[in-house]
Amino acid sequence: MLNSPYMMSIALIFIMMNMMFVIGMLRRDNSMIDVFWGLGFVIITWTLHFLFPEKRGFFLDFLVTFWGLRLALYLGIRLREKGEDWRYAEWKRQWGRSFFIRSYLQVYMLQGFFMFIIALPLMRINSSVPSFSNLQILAICITFFGIIYETVADCQMRKFKSKPWNKGKVIQKGLWKYSRHPNYFGEICVWWGIFFYVYPYGNPIIDIISPMVLTVLILKVSGVPMLEKKYADNPDYQAYKQKTNALIPMKPK
Repeated sequence: MLNSPYMMSIALIFIMMNMMFVIGMLRRDNSMIDVFWGLGFVIITWTLHFLFPEKRGFFLDFLVTFWGLRLALYLGIRLREKGEDWRYAEWKRQWGRSFFIRSYLQVYMLQGFFMFIIALPLMRINSSVPSFSNLQILAICITFFGIIYETVADCQMRKFKSKPWNKGKVIQKGLWKYSRHPNYFGEICVWWGIFFYVYPYGNPIIDIISPMVLTVLILKVSGVPMLEKKYADNPDYQAYKQKTNALIPMKPK
């Protein structure tokens, strides 16, 4: 049953999410799941790498590792400094007595499901290996660009918020001058780059589900909409919103 990268990944994600659930309940704080998100993909890719000797894709493995460790470090530092994420704090207040069961299903199992979907391309490189192509070189460039872009965006935001005189203000400089969510733009680039990297290995119809789902989640579900709602009553943000594109970097209006 576990001789398939897909079944192995399902089992691995289920175990990891249950472990994170226990940690979250002991802390009564689900924020650790965000820190673990990037690490989960690193664990998946290297587990498959060593359990399936025929698996190829060293460049992809190291790019995913770079991306995952960077993201985990950034979110871990943010959690240590600021404490529980506002989204999870709000859900905990809303859920009341159903906090445990709803956390298990709506935070850990749901994120486990999406982790499997988004990680689909990482399970693809496990059979015949074509010659390294120009498309894969382009894909590596796109993925690396995405990692650097979201890293710069996160660093600019962190630096901005570290200044006490910026409290309550909206960052409108650096990459944030050209996009309201440059970190999300970088994230989307990462996973579309990964898709193009595995494209020569077969079955793009399945693999394309990964970047498409990620893009929809960021644009329509848990990314842009939640943050936009958070600042709905902030007049500075609304003015910023009128002149700055949501995702794709463009010159301000």
